[in-house]
Amino acid sequence: MFFLLTVFTINAQEQKMTAAEITAFKNGVINVSKNTKTLTADFTQFKHMDFLSNDIETSGKMNFKFPDMLLWQYTKPYSYSVAFKKNKVSVNDAGKKSEMDLSSSKMFAKLNGLIVGTVNGNMFDENEFAISYFKTAEYNISKLVPKDATLKKYIKQVELYFDKKGSMVSQVKMIEPSGDYTTIVFKNKVANASIPDSVFSN
Repeated sequence: MFFLLTVFTINAQEQKMTAAEITAFKNGVINVSKNTKTLTADFTQFKHMDFLSNDIETSGKMNFKFPDMLLWQYTKPYSYSVAFKKNKVSVNDAGKKSEMDLSSSKMFAKLNGLIVGTVNGNMFDENEFAISYFKTAEYNISKLVPKDATLKKYIKQVELYFDKKGSMVSQVKMIEPSGDYTTIVFKNKVANASIPDSVFSN
């Protein structure tokens, strides 16, 4: 309940950015993104589905290494990990493993680009998204509506909440066409620590 009240408060205080604020915000994020070669963070994920009375909560750890290696490792309440590496996505479901070549699926390739972009914050491609910008006392917010027909089947809108102090993504909200949504909250972010490639072997 506290989480839902917090999100509601954030939305209630949103104001549109001015053109000058948008330029300064984008430049800050792009600069941080260019200088972030690795990123680790703990995360908590909330899956909201209208037919459930409570959100489904999971948590784990995320690892990112420039340009496109990414590992989502869920640890509670179950063990499940997804790794993106060298144009492949591999899944480890409590020891049961599978792999897919991203080049064989436009949808997965688009989703991979979306996921990597939400992590490093560099999502300002107006050829791919219709983007609007907002601010609160604590966050700068970009709201992205996909233009690609394939991606629009799965994602209606992505909302990125950036910490004003560090210009890094602190929260991500992905809204589905049905109205269901997933919110991911990042904590304990560490940039540019050494991460061996072996970490992304799933």
